[in-house]
Amino acid sequence: MIPVPHPVDDDAIRISGLSQRFGDFTAIHDLTLSVPPGAFLVLVGPSGCGKSTLLRMLAGLDAPTGGKIAFMGRTVSSGAGGVIVDPRARKAGLVFQSYALWPHMTVAGNIGWPLKVAGWDRAAREARIAEVLSLLAIAGLRDRYPAEISGGQQQRVAIARTLAPKPAILLFDEPLSNLDAKLRIEMRGELMRIHRATGATSVYVTHDQVEAMTMASHVAVMNRGRVEQFGPPLDLLRRPATTFVATFLGTPPGNLLPVRRAGDWLVHGEVRLAPAALSQGRDEVQLLYRAEQLTTTAEAGAPVLAAEFAEAAPMAGRMMVTATVGRLRLSAITADPPGIAPGDAIALTVLGAPDAVFATNGERID
Repeated sequence: MIPVPHPVDDDAIRISGLSQRFGDFTAIHDLTLSVPPGAFLVLVGPSGCGKSTLLRMLAGLDAPTGGKIAFMGRTVSSGAGGVIVDPRARKAGLVFQSYALWPHMTVAGNIGWPLKVAGWDRAAREARIAEVLSLLAIAGLRDRYPAEISGGQQQRVAIARTLAPKPAILLFDEPLSNLDAKLRIEMRGELMRIHRATGATSVYVTHDQVEAMTMASHVAVMNRGRVEQFGPPLDLLRRPATTFVATFLGTPPGNLLPVRRAGDWLVHGEVRLAPAALSQGRDEVQLLYRAEQLTTTAEAGAPVLAAEFAEAAPMAGRMMVTATVGRLRLSAITADPPGIAPGDAIALTVLGAPDAVFATNGERID
């Protein structure tokens, strides 16, 4: 695991030593993270990794049991100091997974309500409602009620309502998970456009690594309440710090092959894969191969793994073949369908040197 950047004075969000415990269970472990102004940070990880718990603490819905959170240099939560700034005073807006619109109010009424609560006068409210309706391209829905518009339109209204008070920080809790696949892709583009238009610092929670890689300026990959790696998405994809990151990110994710040292070679079973020097003296390591490094086409002198065919799916004009070697599930990229049935034997050719080497504890070996 690599260290995340230490906070600096001009961070939009500064998280220092943050922890959250529920009885004997620790949901967030001593987390430190800094987010620069205007960033689009995506928190990504499997269910139960702590990403939504972290977002709730950022929003002020939950208090940390340790550490602190600062927005633009102002402490808004402190586990030790007992500081909990009211969510309404944090200059942050939260978009929930559910749209949470008031059914008895029109679209304009939903958007204008937080402005009325904040004390905006009528003229200012009307001007801002018109502004965000235009920004979200839903001006024609102004006088409709939530039951009269589609799910995608309701999500736009929910985002418009959050944007209306002009928050400096936007928080998104899996806002696209209730939409169909085509609409999710369209809304990803819309959210990125809105982010650019507002200039707000955004924190977006998802378990979908495709969303993370396409939307983020920064990604924090979370696992078991910790940040496994933090940085620009391409940096994480090209140079994963742990086996978890290597096998979680990417479409398809990387293939991880456990190997042992046998003389001058690292072998999987009896198949020689790479020079033993790559293990740096370790008897056992794990080798990362990208899907494009595995193929079903024979190559002279290249090692071959005997596998069992599982499935094949088209991907960007090529085929992604999935096969199993013992308990390992491996992905390969080929030009054509293999023309065999699930359960049939298939040979996977390994091309080139491994993309990365990891110790048995999951940490990268440089």
